[in-house]
Formats: sequence, C-alpha cells, structure tokens
Amino acid sequence: MNALNPQTRQRLLSATALIGFFVLWELACLASGVSDLILPRPSQIADVLWTKMPLLWPHTVQTIYTTLTGFALGVSIGIVVGMIIGSSKLAYDVAYPLLVGFSSIPKVAVVPLFVVWFGAGTVPAVLTSMVISIFPVVVNVATGLANTEPELEDVLRVLGAKKLDILWNVSLPRALPYLFASLKIAITLAFVGTVLAETVAANKGIGNVMIIASGNFDVPMVFAGLVILAVMGVMLYVASAFLERRMTGWAQRKDSSGSVVMA
Repeated sequence: MNALNPQTRQRLLSATALIGFFVLWELACLASGVSDLILPRPSQIADVLWTKMPLLWPHTVQTIYTTLTGFALGVSIGIVVGMIIGSSKLAYDVAYPLLVGFSSIPKVAVVPLFVVWFGAGTVPAVLTSMVISIFPVVVNVATGLANTEPELEDVLRVLGAKKLDILWNVSLPRALPYLFASLKIAITLAFVGTVLAETVAANKGIGNVMIIASGNFDVPMVFAGLVILAVMGVMLYVASAFLERRMTGWAQRKDSSGSVVMA
C-alpha cells in the first residue's frame, strides 16, 4: 500500500472501514440473536434491495426528482437573496433577522400548512425541500460577498468600475467557494425535507415507503429505504464536490501529502 498515491490509499482505507463496519454489524446480529424486528442484518437488507428493487425504483425516482427540484429552487432563491443581503448593509440589517427566525422554525411544522394550501402530493415535498435548502446558501453567499476587501473595491472604483461590475466580475467569483460549501450542506438538508414531507403528505416516494413499512413492522424494508437515501445523498454530495473542484480550482491548493485543501 506504500506504493499507492495518498488519494488511492485514502479511498482504500475508507472502503475497508465501510466493509468492516457491515461485517461487524452482521456478526454482532448473528452472535446476539437479535430479532430483525429490532435490527436486521446487512444481508437481509441487501436481500430486500435485490428482490424489491422493481417496487422501490419508482419511489426512488420520485424522491430524487422531488429533492432535485426543491434543491434547485432553494439554491436559486438563496443565491439571489444572498447577493442582495451581501451587497447592501440595509438589506442585511432588515432581512437577515427574518431569515434566522424563519430557519429556526421546525420544518415539520410547515408541512401541514403546505398540505392545506396545495393538497397532498409532490408539491408539499418540493416546497419543504426548497425552504430547508435556502438558508445555508443565503448565509454562505452573503458571507462570500461581504469578504471582498474594501481596498480592492476602492481601487476598482478609481479605475472606473461600477458597483455592478465589481459584483459580477470580482465579488461573485470570490464567493464561489462559499457557495459550493453551502451546496454540499443544502443537498443533504433537501433530502431531509423531502423525506419528511413524504412521510406526512405523499403517496409516493421513499419516505412514503418507509412510513408504510414501519406501520407493517417491516424493519428490513425501512433500513433498505435508509440505504437508498444514503446512497443518493452521497452521490449528490460527490457531484457537488466534483463541480466545486472544476469551478473553484483557483481557490484550492495541495498540501504536502498531495491532498487538495482550500486556500
């Protein structure tokens, strides 16, 4: 393993740790004789995923569609609001306390309102995913814009740049690392919002499957739903990280081991 580069070695160690975790889980369940109504073995969960995937696949597609739709809407709104707040002290003083207050409201409390307004189905799940994604994007974009050095802005104004020119050509590119950091947080929160709404107000989706399975005491199916959600979350997180490396490579550097870190 010493001949491997640090990145490959890290991936192998991560894969080994993951496989070891599931092996220990399997052995612990077998040794203790715990019922699958309490904690199913990984092999039972894998069997459910293999045999029930034709049933689970439409729900998986529904959940990822709902999540991506809500995530895209939340990110779009968050970028616009973050730009406004980060560019204006007056907007910051007025809007930021409102955003903090709104983000403090448990999202489970707003799902019934969405159901009353729009009926049960996909719309409440999309809206829940959207509202839960907005706040981290707003905060990071506003912070990134606010970190533009005043001296740099003064020099650009002396050179004839207008405020919009500074925002578009300097402040926004410098805020991209903050934006992508928020995307990796927001995508996981979007899944939380989607599944939360699906368990309350939907007749399709992984959240709906899990709530029905729990009512039927089908615990392996519940864990299968958790595995699907975890895999989808990791895939979207990796996609966000890939885009971050492609679009903000100028803000990254390599440490002595060859790993990429933020500059």
